[in-house]
Amino acid sequence: MFLASPSALKRNGVLCMNKRNIDYIGRYNPRKYYKRVDDKLTTKQLALANNIAVPDLIGTVCEQHEIADIPAMVHDKDGFVIKPSKGSGGKGILVVTKVEHGRYYKPNGQEVTPSEVYRHVSNVLSGLFSLGGKPDVAIVEGLIQFDPVFDGYSYEGVPDIRLIIFKGFPIMGMLRLSTAASDGKANLHQGAVGVGIDIATGKGLHAVQFDQPVDFHPDTQKKLISIAVPQWDTLLHTASMAYEMSELGYLGTDMVLDKNKGPLLLELNARPGLAIQIANGRGILPNLRHVEKMGNHNMTVEERVAYAKIHFSANS
Repeated sequence: MFLASPSALKRNGVLCMNKRNIDYIGRYNPRKYYKRVDDKLTTKQLALANNIAVPDLIGTVCEQHEIADIPAMVHDKDGFVIKPSKGSGGKGILVVTKVEHGRYYKPNGQEVTPSEVYRHVSNVLSGLFSLGGKPDVAIVEGLIQFDPVFDGYSYEGVPDIRLIIFKGFPIMGMLRLSTAASDGKANLHQGAVGVGIDIATGKGLHAVQFDQPVDFHPDTQKKLISIAVPQWDTLLHTASMAYEMSELGYLGTDMVLDKNKGPLLLELNARPGLAIQIANGRGILPNLRHVEKMGNHNMTVEERVAYAKIHFSANS
């Protein structure tokens, strides 16, 4: 836990919101490229063009009359996800893990009626969940097939991996695990657990829920820091590649592990939150300053990942 006094935050190398906004987002993220990450459909198209794997796109709904097409889109699917293209903070995401005889069920087994699906999508189109409340597009995606390595570490939801990328270097990471409190969503503000992950090894370091340290998952009682994320190098490489793809210097990448397809890029964030520091039990500022001191570089993705594993490990 960080002490609240400015001097204590500074000693711990904690990046605060104003400094993040001015010195990193404002300085390194050209506004003209924001659409590449603020619009999830654009991100998906960019990722595919750059040979980065993403969840399957089942379809899109752009206008109210197209909502009636959803049953036909998903009739042969085991499950699906509906999300706003311009949403943020996990808002407006509907996860259906079972489709049975035209009936839809959420991860907790609760049925979602067709009229509830239609109303949800209508709200997405009207901009209820989008940045600035602007009209939006609903994306219908394939369901992620949960990698069994995470059994017991997440409750009724797929864990995701957040990595902060600065000038192409992965400098801090965490695993976000859903809980009953977060309604199966991997969003820390809604009650998901955040587990700081060592950049060098992919192993758990420190865990929090609602900004408080925890040792065990609140619903499954699984010991949290015993986790080791598989295919860690591939995740680091995928996240590092997003730097060239987005042309944004300070970036959050959210990825998942599919048991059949491996690492998939879910979305990118030009304004990644600061809670990753709490999950790691240390500030991110020393790593940011380290990269800044390097100046301009011509390192490849492979070279950046190798460098990060040496210099941004919890033990470095």
